[in-house]
Amino acid sequence: MGNQLSGDEVRALVLAEAFRAGVGHIGPALSVADIIAALYRRVLRVDRPDDPERDRFVLSKGHAALALFAAIHLRGWITREELATYCADGSRLGVHPEYGLPGVDLATGSLGQGLPVAVGMALAARLQRSSRRVVALLSDAECNEGSVWEAAMFAAHHRLDGLTVIVDLNGQQALAPTRDVLDLSPLAARWAAFGWDAVEIDGHDEAAIAGAIAAPRREGRPRAVIARTVSGKGVSFMEGQVAWHYLPMTAAQFAQATSDLRVAAAS
Repeated sequence: MGNQLSGDEVRALVLAEAFRAGVGHIGPALSVADIIAALYRRVLRVDRPDDPERDRFVLSKGHAALALFAAIHLRGWITREELATYCADGSRLGVHPEYGLPGVDLATGSLGQGLPVAVGMALAARLQRSSRRVVALLSDAECNEGSVWEAAMFAAHHRLDGLTVIVDLNGQQALAPTRDVLDLSPLAARWAAFGWDAVEIDGHDEAAIAGAIAAPRREGRPRAVIARTVSGKGVSFMEGQVAWHYLPMTAAQFAQATSDLRVAAAS
């Protein structure tokens, strides 16, 4: 099943389940689809989600949870039937990830909280002399939170080179472009100023994502991967449109979205 795990496979499931559930947060889930696919197919060393020595992944931008749920289904950790309970009464699959789901170590959704816990995970791995690595995926707007920079300073000070942050730089947040709310550009330079080994890549290039995480770290520093992405990637009427942070799809929009995705996948 893992060999089928691609960004487009993740996007197709995101669209299907978001439409069935009548739920938004579609744009952010589509923007991180290639990142999450690259992590679960190429990067994370996780044979079993209950292995204590597995690499850890923290989806700090928890509102993109549907992309994560799609990936763990494609890894074979939850069934297609369970994925189809997304946002239903009694489901384990809510709008944000919850602890206890296979491969989910942390409930997230309150922005700015995921990285501090990921830093603790990386420090624990060092103290336990474990080789497990930690990857945290943040949104660019999440970098407006002071807790992110406190955690960044701590990680750099303690030289936690087993830690990687990926920032989904799609330029949007809930109600406006990020640059209009609080502009943090150039973002890679800011992470570097906080003592991180920072690189900027195309966040829709799975090979670039995997390569940026695997590359040797300068002077033992944690790595920040600034991934340039497009919110709503793969769907013509969603790409770059702030409204699709929250909007659900109509039947006609779902048909158009799936058609766009097929065309994009074939090109």
